Formats: sequence, structure tokens, C-alpha cells
Amino acid sequence: MTRLAVFDCDGTLVDGQADVCWAMERAFTRAGLPAPDHQAVRRIVGLSLPAAVRSLAPELGDEQSRVVTEFYRSSFRARREEGLLDEPLYDGIADLLRSLHADGWQLAVATGKSDRGLAACLATHGIADLFVSLQTADRHPSKPHPAMLEAALFEAGANREQAVMIGDTSFDMLMARSIGVAAIGVGWGYHGTQELLASGAASVVGTAAALAAALEDTMP
Repeated sequence: MTRLAVFDCDGTLVDGQADVCWAMERAFTRAGLPAPDHQAVRRIVGLSLPAAVRSLAPELGDEQSRVVTEFYRSSFRARREEGLLDEPLYDGIADLLRSLHADGWQLAVATGKSDRGLAACLATHGIADLFVSLQTADRHPSKPHPAMLEAALFEAGANREQAVMIGDTSFDMLMARSIGVAAIGVGWGYHGTQELLASGAASVVGTAAALAAALEDTMP
């Protein structure tokens, strides 16, 4: 039986909040706009970049939103090229991924990152070869639209009953729920436990070891 575990990236696999907050603050400042509160920025991690900017500043017109979006991209890219980007894996995640892979799970990522950003992140941690499907905001509508998850199912050759979505935000849970895929929330990311449960999480775990157990319970 094909078992597919689809992971969000920021807030689930890696902790990139410091760089996201820095780049968003810099983007708004460069555009001559007030910088958003860091807590507000944390709330939108997981959305595609244009959707995140619209959520943070719905009063902006299309042109201003586009400018902020491009400033964010260029700032984040420059930080990566300068070697200043810090996106550490959460404790136990590398071992969990390798263990799942060895046990025959198919692994995928569905993220609001760009193709370039996700590829760089996974390569940095030496885990890119563990995944059979990488879905990003470059090729899909923003979460909670299910397009990324549907593409991961197709590329892995799995059906909905054989898949689990793992994420840290309500966007991930709602995406999974919309097409009948089981969802597990992680408590170390950007949305709280009660919000994850209300959005469709079957459970919310606090460690990588607990996530491994929850995956086995969900799909033995």
C-alpha cells in the first residue's frame, strides 16, 4: 500500500520565522509603508507571498501589493545569496523523515515557498532526495486551495485515503479537509492547538517522536 506523508515547510520542517519577519519588514519599509507587526507576519506564514501581502495590508492597491511582493522576493534572495539565511530544521525532523522513508512512506512537500526557496532549503539540510513530490506557490494557488495537495497525490500515485497532511497552520488543515485527506497539526509552528483542531486536525503533536506515532496510528 502507498502511504504518503505531505509536509508543510516553514513552521513544520524548518523554523524560518526570523528571516520571514525581517524580509517582510524590509519590503514594506522599502515601499514607504509601515512595517507589519511580527505577530501578524507569523500568522500568514504558509500562504503564497501575494496572498500574504494582501492579508497583511488589504488596503493596498494592486500596484502597491506587487511592489511589496517584489521587494520581499529580492530581499529574501539577497539574504540567501549572502549566506545569512537561517532556516534550521526542528528537533528530530531529519531523523523522522529518514525513518519514514526507510519504512516505505512516500514523502512530499506542499509549501508557500517558491521553487527556488524550497530547493535551497532542502539541499542545505541534505534531505531533498527523500521527497517524491515538491509543490510550491510558484505553480499553484495559495493554501488553503487544495491544488498543491492534489498534485502531490497524483505524483506519488496515492489516493486520498492513503495520505496525511502535516502542517502548523489552519491553512494546511483546511486544505486537507477540503478534499478528504487526514491532517495532523504540529504544535511548534505558527498557529495554536485549538485553531488547528478547529480547522480539521485529527490531532496536534508536540514532538517529532509524537508525530511518528500519530502517523502510524492514522495509517498503520
